[in-house]
Amino acid sequence: MNLLLVNQQEIDDQGCVLLFDRRHQHIKTIHRLGKGDRLQVGVLNGLCGEAEIIEHQADATRIKLNLYRKPPAALPVTLLLALPRPRMLARSLEHLATLGVKKIILMQTARVEKSYWQSPELKPEKIHHHLILGLEQAKDTLLPEVTVKQLFKPFVEDELAALAANSRKLVAHPGNYPACPRGISEQLTLAIGPEGGFVDFEIQLLEAQGFQAVQMGERILRVETAVTALLARLF
Repeated sequence: MNLLLVNQQEIDDQGCVLLFDRRHQHIKTIHRLGKGDRLQVGVLNGLCGEAEIIEHQADATRIKLNLYRKPPAALPVTLLLALPRPRMLARSLEHLATLGVKKIILMQTARVEKSYWQSPELKPEKIHHHLILGLEQAKDTLLPEVTVKQLFKPFVEDELAALAANSRKLVAHPGNYPACPRGISEQLTLAIGPEGGFVDFEIQLLEAQGFQAVQMGERILRVETAVTALLARLF
């Protein structure tokens, strides 16, 4: 936990927060801080700064906030991600939050097992938990937005044009395509398929919406590796 995140509603009239949960335990057992010590803090969807520990008991910690800086800049990207297998989804969400992706759309594609949609990892509280872990790692406060689209063709044909308007459109796909560009600065909509890739029909639908297929070489990457490698290369 590089940044302790608090919610605005937790802050009292004196600018203090009383912690009982895993954040208290982390301060106690991992950071091993006590009264008078300081740590990095941020308000969810708000400013960052420092907090001083003003009370530290066995079952609770009280901190006083001093907020004075903005969180890191977000990446200018909307990510369309074929729903990964549950264990990989959890790690991918944490990586994406850490890297600064703020708009994530999870999609059903032909090679996504429909059973994945029944996973507990898709419960809102689980998604929120993984996003928070990613934000804590990066010292960020801006919570990503995650939406789901379980019907690929209607989503691409009816919604994607408006969603991707005024952005560069790329789809990562293995094959004889141009190499993925490097160091772009424009707004981007990026589509990443499952480990088996998109099927030809899905690529055709995306290309009809103005998406350009690009590749990262001969190696087939796991989804969590692919998203990190692509974003690092693109930005």
